Amino acid sequence: MAAFGLYTHIRANRIRSMFLIGGLFLLVYVLVFAGSLAGEALADNAPFNVLLQRALVNMIPAIPVATLVALAWIAIAYFFNRRIISAVTGSYDVTRTEEPALYALLENLCISRGLTVPRLSIMETDALNAYASGMSEGQYAVTVTRGLMETLSRDELEAVLAHELTHIRNKDVQLMVTAVIIAGVISFFGELIFRWMQFTPRRSSQSSSKDKGNGGAAIAFMVALGLVVLAWVLSIVIRFSLSRSREYLADAGAVELTKNPDAMIGALMKISGHSDLPSAPSSVMEMCVDNPRHGFASLLSTHPPIEKRIEALVRHGGGRAPTTSPPSAPFSNSGHDAPVDDTAGTNQVGPWGSANAGPTSTQPGRKGPWG
Repeated sequence: MAAFGLYTHIRANRIRSMFLIGGLFLLVYVLVFAGSLAGEALADNAPFNVLLQRALVNMIPAIPVATLVALAWIAIAYFFNRRIISAVTGSYDVTRTEEPALYALLENLCISRGLTVPRLSIMETDALNAYASGMSEGQYAVTVTRGLMETLSRDELEAVLAHELTHIRNKDVQLMVTAVIIAGVISFFGELIFRWMQFTPRRSSQSSSKDKGNGGAAIAFMVALGLVVLAWVLSIVIRFSLSRSREYLADAGAVELTKNPDAMIGALMKISGHSDLPSAPSSVMEMCVDNPRHGFASLLSTHPPIEKRIEALVRHGGGRAPTTSPPSAPFSNSGHDAPVDDTAGTNQVGPWGSANAGPTSTQPGRKGPWG
């Protein structure tokens, strides 16, 4: 699935994601088979091949039931996912009157691409993070933390909002929420099967057929347990692969919207190391700009390292490599940025060379087209 250019990458990634979601849904049926096989192993100590055939036959009536339960779970989450996420994170919606400057940034970005303005929400925490949520146009919302608003400059905050809008534009939000929902179904069914296998006693009739079965029940039981663990691990891997592949595209989309790769780089630098939301579960952290929670050797990280994301923005987005520089003025909710020192940035290089280059300047600037 070779791709050239931002939009073909988005299309190819979306197709791959749909296959991954389909594979995630198939894991539900793997758990159904595991439960059927465990039930046969607990009931009789027949040879393994006999237990396997019985399990395949007995799982057929359970497939429609499992499908209906999974679809009902998805339907409930479809209509109430925003309320659930807001209740868990403590975020609340704000209006243009309450946050005029922040709302104006979001609205201007939407106008530039003809998008419906999503709801704007705020989390009262010092952490630096943001996420998009919702499953349809009427549900979409962009949530930012108070710490992000008080730390980032206007351009950097605009880049973060553009990042989240890109997730909405690319339909990432629906796919991520769907993946989290199906993974929740798998975890729930897997937990039920595991507890059932752990506490259900085997029937006494199995002792009479012990010699005949040659330990087939024990093998079937271990296979069923292995399938439960495999389904759980694969559900995590699929969710993580969905999230990791999307962050690079969302960063690129933010640069496309704002035309300012340095703002996205500056935002990522400030967010790094300050993004954890203690009150948010891991499923919500997977949808954030940055998720510092990861497993061993970053193999179970849902997001690429920020250093890699900055490197991609420098290499492919036209951004400048980050250097140690004075922090930019924080975003002001009054509708204007905080005052900026006029002496700052006097040696910035513009399209025609050094900004202070001229007859009386000591800087070696380039001449423009008119001298």
